[in-house]
Amino acid sequence: MERDASKRVVVIGAGIVGASLAYHLARKGAEVIVVEAGAIASGVTATSFAWINTTHSGPDPIPHLRSSAIDEYHRLERELPDLQIRWSGALSYSPSMSETQQVSGSQPPGTLISRDQIRSLEPNLKNPPQHAVYKAEEGALDAVQATHTLIAGAQAHGAKVLTQTRMLGFTTQDDQVTGVETTAGSIDADVVVLTAGTGTSTLTEMLGVSLPIEASPSIFIRYRSPPGLVNTIISSPAMEVRQNAEGRLIAAEDFLDNTPENQAEAIATRAAKAIQKELHGVTFIEPELACVGLRPMPADGIPIVGPLPNIRGVYVCAMHPGVILAAIVGRLASEEILGDQPAAALSSCRPQRFIQD
Repeated sequence: MERDASKRVVVIGAGIVGASLAYHLARKGAEVIVVEAGAIASGVTATSFAWINTTHSGPDPIPHLRSSAIDEYHRLERELPDLQIRWSGALSYSPSMSETQQVSGSQPPGTLISRDQIRSLEPNLKNPPQHAVYKAEEGALDAVQATHTLIAGAQAHGAKVLTQTRMLGFTTQDDQVTGVETTAGSIDADVVVLTAGTGTSTLTEMLGVSLPIEASPSIFIRYRSPPGLVNTIISSPAMEVRQNAEGRLIAAEDFLDNTPENQAEAIATRAAKAIQKELHGVTFIEPELACVGLRPMPADGIPIVGPLPNIRGVYVCAMHPGVILAAIVGRLASEEILGDQPAAALSSCRPQRFIQD
């Protein structure tokens, strides 16, 4: 594929998706400037459970993207040695899981393992189930650290990063975006890439294009706790939890509502009791952080990736799951932006599907 490596590209947003785009673009020789209203990874990236998996319930509209996610992160590990991913494997189960259910496909595909095998993987489980699905190839990362590593990789290839810099608007000529206006001044660009999470639709509306991106809440919790409690990623009806390299327990919980009893801190307290009930060795468990993260969720659940219709020079990248897809989408989108050749794996993700002719 021929690439115009001299393209000037402005990336709006320095979460993990924007950082991946910036890294891949700069590595291919583009002149990249990242514009971030806050700090690097200060948005929803900082509240991601960051489980790198390929699981999807029901028919998958993006099978080629999801199935490539793990391989693409292994590629990034080779390119960026500072990237820290724990390929611990993931253990999933429900109380009624049986071998028959696994064979019939009512559980996510993987290796069905016995109670003795579960005990070997997770000796601190008080009541391990009869069976569980184990996916040895899955893992998790510190999304904030990964984002900083990607940004550093982009900078090593010449990218510039402007933090605490708000975007104010676009500069245009006819039907072409020619740059952006920011609190740091005007920046000329051949392509502006919008990776601003839930704020992406606000930016496209400046150009008269409405994209249905909802703010989908989830609860992220980080606990101080004894080290060595959890070896894998555990996903069960009682808890979704993993332990990071520093020994912190990381948990994800569903957002219920805004009532006082369901605030993030209250849910963190209830989740801690559930974890203590499930695991041996939890002599203390203290919430260090409990907050609501707002995930950018397109109305149809499918990522929005591609050029904005009817106006040249704008490329949109808004998706959930952002962490899982950041590596593969960063590579494919950068190739599209610099090579102008569509990626077949992104064909179902185009913004055009929301635009009325």
